[in-house]
Amino acid sequence: MHKKQIEELAVRISGTQSKPADARVKAIVDRLLVDIFTVIDDFDVTPEEFWSALSYLTELGQSNEYALLAAGLGIEHYFDIRLDEKEAAAGIETGGTPRTIEGPLYVGGAPVSTGEARLDDDPDVGEILFMEGQVTDTAGRPLAGATVEVWHANTKGNYSFFDKSQSPFNLRRTIKTDAEGRYRFRSIMPSGYGCPPTGPTQHLLDRLGRHGQRPAHIHFMVSADGYRQLTTQINIEGDAYLHDDFAFATRDGLIPAVTHHTDPSALKDRGVNGPFATITFDFTLPHAVAGVPATLIDRPRAQVG
Repeated sequence: MHKKQIEELAVRISGTQSKPADARVKAIVDRLLVDIFTVIDDFDVTPEEFWSALSYLTELGQSNEYALLAAGLGIEHYFDIRLDEKEAAAGIETGGTPRTIEGPLYVGGAPVSTGEARLDDDPDVGEILFMEGQVTDTAGRPLAGATVEVWHANTKGNYSFFDKSQSPFNLRRTIKTDAEGRYRFRSIMPSGYGCPPTGPTQHLLDRLGRHGQRPAHIHFMVSADGYRQLTTQINIEGDAYLHDDFAFATRDGLIPAVTHHTDPSALKDRGVNGPFATITFDFTLPHAVAGVPATLIDRPRAQVG
């Protein structure tokens, strides 16, 4: 089909109106139609292939994996890059902690504590983890009362709420920083995870010759009044997929050192009976600036209750 014919068909479709349209939605859909027609023509896509693709999208929705695929195709990371550029163009202070993807497994309403928290509610055989740090502005001033939301997988790579064998908020907490802007928590070292092996996301990745694995990581949302909200995650050094994350979320500045402790005196000091690890990681927030797109994306999220 000639390009002129594609354009004529697209104009005919876009010109079919019986009432006023949403201008932005219409402009985007009109463009998508041209792009879809062009892909069909360039690759000689058959009707069978097209209807198979629609069936795939139906399965993706029924499996609730749209957000997982968005991460796996790098779309979520692409929005992070765009927001980085918009902040730089707006002159927002440099030196803030790098953002990275939220992913599809956040759950709102986690229990709140001040200064410190214990994340692990359920028995799990794994290395104990103590993590701490400070929330500051870009000048190094501590932000007392900042909110640090944290969530991560268990040793099997599963997240509470979505994994019904765990209590609803296992490995999920909201910590308000103390007077010095500090937070602390005890948890267990998380495991990485992979896409459901028989799910539609992994099915497409298989066709693309790609794996669907993520390195072990810990998610954070950090916020304080008058500052840009931060969505980020740290990745655990030494993981086999540290720099081969299927979701493209590993970024410089988000791989803190992990110290492993086995000395009996260190175990005694911490009040634990087995080996443990420690991580120190500080978060730096730039001041809020009017007119710059928000960092907290308005998107569907799970909520307990």
